[in-house]
Amino acid sequence: MDTSPMPIDALAARGSLAEFSVAIPIAIRNLLRDLLDGAVLIHLNSPGGAVYTTTLWTLDTGREALNFAVDADDPRVATLLEHGEATAVAYLDNIKVQFDVQQLMLVRGSRHATLAARFPIVVYRFQRRGSFRVRPPARSAPAARLRHPQLPDMALELRILDVSMGGLALLLPHDVPPIDPGTELGRVRIELDGDTRFDTGLRIQHVSSAGPDTQGVRLGCEMLAPEAGGMRALQVYIDRTQRRRRALNLD
Repeated sequence: MDTSPMPIDALAARGSLAEFSVAIPIAIRNLLRDLLDGAVLIHLNSPGGAVYTTTLWTLDTGREALNFAVDADDPRVATLLEHGEATAVAYLDNIKVQFDVQQLMLVRGSRHATLAARFPIVVYRFQRRGSFRVRPPARSAPAARLRHPQLPDMALELRILDVSMGGLALLLPHDVPPIDPGTELGRVRIELDGDTRFDTGLRIQHVSSAGPDTQGVRLGCEMLAPEAGGMRALQVYIDRTQRRRRALNLD
């Protein structure tokens, strides 16, 4: 696996960072907790090119501080301290997790030494685009409520097949008049579960088969101008769903 940092500045210049960014504090804490609980190897890349591989030793959520286990006599640790910052890279379920660590400080204990730093303000998750999509549990009855764009008197409640930070897929039943690619839907109510509900516009990007055993077609949609707080709620939902799936896979 590639342990070198992704070029954040280049991605930002192309305007493609939003899909990969996690900036909600609770979601950041959850990711850090996963790294700690799994004793996941973390590669600290210094600006000078030195790489020190370690694990998280402790998390202090109250003070928003973290500590990496280190060998205080390793020259690479001295290099990290000289720069005072590093880029951390790790993998969770083939997801490349990356974040900056700053204000690095060596803490010597009676038996162990650690490298202390502040919590990152943003964490990036890089993986295949499709892997960011999560399938909502069917028991939560995830649905999108809208009016048919060609038949405004027709209220629709379409099942949400999957969702990501940038869009979602809807099931359009076979007995509902078709909706063409490129169609924009001005106001759609997204209801993923009791805690995740928001309004957004949608653009139909593509229409495809929903599967041989499904009566209907799949509408691939891009979200347009979601309401304030919508993206925050969605990010928490996606993070929570992915964590539950990881826990099930470990059982």
